Amino acid sequence: MTDVPAPEGAGATSASGRRGGLRDRHLKYLLVLPAVGVVVATAIWPLVDSLVLSFRFWKLSKSHVPGPFVGLENYLWALTEEPAFWNAVWVTGIYTVLTVGLTTLLALGVALLLAPGGRLRLTVRTLLILPFAMSPALVGVSFRFMFNPEFGLFDAFFGILLPPLADIGWLSDPVLAFAVCVMADVWGWVPFMTLVLIGGLAAVPSDSVEAAQVDGASSWRVFRDITLPQLFPVVMVVVILKSIFSLKTFDQIYMLTNGGPGTATQTLAHYAYFNGFKYYDMGFAASVAWLMVIPMIALTFAYTRFVFRDRPA
Repeated sequence: MTDVPAPEGAGATSASGRRGGLRDRHLKYLLVLPAVGVVVATAIWPLVDSLVLSFRFWKLSKSHVPGPFVGLENYLWALTEEPAFWNAVWVTGIYTVLTVGLTTLLALGVALLLAPGGRLRLTVRTLLILPFAMSPALVGVSFRFMFNPEFGLFDAFFGILLPPLADIGWLSDPVLAFAVCVMADVWGWVPFMTLVLIGGLAAVPSDSVEAAQVDGASSWRVFRDITLPQLFPVVMVVVILKSIFSLKTFDQIYMLTNGGPGTATQTLAHYAYFNGFKYYDMGFAASVAWLMVIPMIALTFAYTRFVFRDRPA
């Protein structure tokens, strides 16, 4: 058999192609490198640095450099010797349960009302995003003014429609102040969660719903047996995501009640801030922050499992 010579320049073209492919493989990592650098500088490095700091004794009022390593002493002090820490855990837990439960139920109800469509519903859906567009700090300031007993909007509203509730110091009573914090958080999050659930309702097969209605199923049976099971993954994502944000609530609490009256509304995030920037106990504050991070890591893992779960082919 006679060897057929390769076309002139074929070797050079092949080598050039290999070099081009190699450059392309390296280029994608080079393009991602700035984003990775930002994440490392703003998220990973502060987390690692705070973890190391949580094992050290550092009173910022006494020294501008971290003190010696004390092992688990900061963690043990919080868990065994600090009643204020467990108060913050209790407040954060109750706050999370109430805000997540109320937000999910209200958002699901509003989503069911707005899902069918229509011109008016489309306008309402557009307006729904406005409360969520407000920063939590601004929400806290707004509710603080609205519940002011002298010139607040709600005080005037209750004075007209519900006189027994007029002239009540909402933010000076522990139970009422906690209720206002929950109310402000639910008000800010219901619109966004409603839009998420409307998207989930749009994915529910209409054939199954129509078949159930033809068979005479009531609206409640259709919702319980068809809509809700189909919507369950989306609801779980909403619940987990809202739980993460409720656990780390700080700015809204800080602007609305600053943890008061007393410690009635002091969440774990506010407690860590309080110890770090009022008592300047940076090591202890870092340990409290990491005790708060542990359940958030578990929730984040559950969130990724629901969002990126394998779907049947």
